[in-house]
Amino acid sequence: MGWLWAIIVGFVLGLLAKAIIPGKQHSPLWLTTIFGMIGAVIGNAIARGFGVAETRGIDWTRHVFQLVAAIVIVYLGDKAYMAMWGNRRQRA
Repeated sequence: MGWLWAIIVGFVLGLLAKAIIPGKQHSPLWLTTIFGMIGAVIGNAIARGFGVAETRGIDWTRHVFQLVAAIVIVYLGDKAYMAMWGNRRQRA
């Protein structure tokens, strides 16, 4: 069940990050989901570093760290994706 939640959270974070980043992102949905999963893991690590990984109720601070990390990862990942595959996609 842990993997299912990781995929769901990654999907949601990836879509939120794509919605927040201005302009069009070209990475496919499966890659955006992976970027969101990576952002969640990095956001959790940062939250633990700040001592806010576990709080009573909803962990809003941890979720903000996850979202910010997902935004950065989706942005950088999309740039890397376009650098590697962008020219090939436009020619096809």
